[in-house]
Amino acid sequence: MIESVDVGDVSIGYRVAGEAGGQPVVLLHGLGDSGLDWSPVLDGLAAAFRVFVLDLRGHGDSGRPGDYSFELMRDDVLGFLDAMRLERVALVGHSMGAVVAVLVAQAAPDRVTRLVLEDATVPRPGDLYRPPLAAPDEPTPFDFAVVNAIRAQLTHPDPAWWDGTDAVKTPTLIVDGASSDDRQAFLAASAARMPNARLVTIAAGHYVHQERPAGFLDAVVPFLSL
Repeated sequence: MIESVDVGDVSIGYRVAGEAGGQPVVLLHGLGDSGLDWSPVLDGLAAAFRVFVLDLRGHGDSGRPGDYSFELMRDDVLGFLDAMRLERVALVGHSMGAVVAVLVAQAAPDRVTRLVLEDATVPRPGDLYRPPLAAPDEPTPFDFAVVNAIRAQLTHPDPAWWDGTDAVKTPTLIVDGASSDDRQAFLAASAARMPNARLVTIAAGHYVHQERPAGFLDAVVPFLSL
């Protein structure tokens, strides 16, 4: 069942699964997706944890304020934790959600117990070029304005994001979907910078949790249970 909570200027839609009182885990989806994107692994995660599945601003059942950035999404997540009175949580982020998860850990390291970053981490300056895209003719199930806002930040990221990865001491699991050699090298470099990170490769594309849900759970559940 979808619920919502007001966080600053935006309503955040979320779902909850798992036993009350269980270790809290927050799932953060990728660009253009929603919390429903986690359906293939939700039951497996909810069997072990109390899972909070967010729709990030502009997506799913959350508000569409028209103002989008990684920093705003980071602040939305922190506001959500405050609103739900969640002092410490594990964060599992895919793609865009992985970037948001790292920024949360950088801003509030005391709030994050563990990080799982699926096939992404914060971008390095000069690595990516993501030109603006024309809006499609047909309506999208999310606010299309978020696409070019995020693509602009991937092309010109704040250098402090990457520079700050060596200070993220939160135990971190980076799940590499082996979607490209360049991405594998980048994720390996990120894992090498983070003091308590390790990299696991699961033969899949960018959506590891959808393409290889059993393999994803086999890697993630024991890591989150430590």
